Amino acid sequence: MPASATQTLRVAVLADSDTRWKWGSLTANRIAPANSDISLDGYLLRGRATPTARQLKEVGVTADSLREVTAVEFLRAMENESEPYDILVLSLVGGGVQAMLHGLARVWAGRAQRPVVVTGYVGVVYEKLTDGLLLRHGADLVLANSRQDADRFTAVYDGVGADSSAVTEVALPFLGGDMYTGEHDPYTVVFAVQPSVPDNRRDRDYLLNRAIQHARFHPGREVLLKLRSKPGEHTTHIEELPYQKLVQGKDLPANFSLVYGHMGEVLDRTDLLVTISSTAALESLHRRIPTVVLTDLGIREGLGNHHFVGSGCLASWEQLDAGFKPVPDPEWVARQGVMAGGSASGGGSYETAFDAARERIAELLAGDGMAPLTPYYTPETAPGYLPGILARHHLGPDGTPLPGAPAADKAPGPVRQIVRRAARGAYRHGVQRVAPVIRRMGEL
Repeated sequence: MPASATQTLRVAVLADSDTRWKWGSLTANRIAPANSDISLDGYLLRGRATPTARQLKEVGVTADSLREVTAVEFLRAMENESEPYDILVLSLVGGGVQAMLHGLARVWAGRAQRPVVVTGYVGVVYEKLTDGLLLRHGADLVLANSRQDADRFTAVYDGVGADSSAVTEVALPFLGGDMYTGEHDPYTVVFAVQPSVPDNRRDRDYLLNRAIQHARFHPGREVLLKLRSKPGEHTTHIEELPYQKLVQGKDLPANFSLVYGHMGEVLDRTDLLVTISSTAALESLHRRIPTVVLTDLGIREGLGNHHFVGSGCLASWEQLDAGFKPVPDPEWVARQGVMAGGSASGGGSYETAFDAARERIAELLAGDGMAPLTPYYTPETAPGYLPGILARHHLGPDGTPLPGAPAADKAPGPVRQIVRRAARGAYRHGVQRVAPVIRRMGEL
């Protein structure tokens, strides 16, 4: 095929939440080799965080096909593909990635042609670094969203004697938008909240009250509480105490309101982004929007705000009430893959951040065949850990479906669909309503 000719690559993305679908589908578009278009098929792994239609629409990424599957159903689909995909993006929690790697290694055994398997992280990696990385080992590319992450990932793999050649530096795929050029009218403060941080009512209520108080102190400003999901919806993390419920009954000033929607669109009108440790901070910094990571509850690993030590963005609501304006450290910003501050190597742009991945994938696709998938964890290296990981997805130690696993060749009937929706609703009700009550009763 001539170098200038455009080819269409078949790409599949398997995701288990709205944020991972966003990362996986956008990554698929970013890493497609030069002179290629993609045909994108989306698979949503059935579970507690399977995204709703509203959440999928908010992500704003369209796919040529999109369907919900179990792990076993997905593996059966990959096994029976008459024409293998060119690229498969596993956008899952670490245990899900590991289960799929073992299952795919089984269904593709003996095949010379298989997809290039890509995985990575949705955003900032601030906890369970070693555990999460080793669960992702075995993919052809393990994407690192920054130079800092690439160095850490390589060090972990080298440190346990695992092949680290799959680690590939890129950037977060959803960075973009217009650069911040000056204050809006009215000046707009956005508090981007998170589903699981902090994890208790007292601290979440405190942060909510401080945001409301900031609106009262600055009546000329608009203060927006940016929410991730509506009650009953789940994202990557479980939200037991939604801010929508905490705000009920509070006396809210006229310049304070709750908003949903695409983060990029909210940032279009933002003059100050405030958060605990959300990846939204990196989106904001990329666009040169003043950004604050809160210290009110301390700087702690459990909150994730320790990741921002050295950023120049750490401050409290008390300081913001007094007029504090953050000035990000350009070297720190650069090492996070945020191109507005330059790059860690002293040059480059956001678009070139994906060149290494594109070139690696092009090399693999142009080869004579693909080597078998070889995860670091095996029944020999982790006999007390791996079987449990695989069993959660109805797979045996060798990646074979366990007896009683859902059949891939039977579409769920209307009764089964109704029961499934009811069960999911009951689970979410239990997480958001019943569990907090039981926990409070246990503290009496």
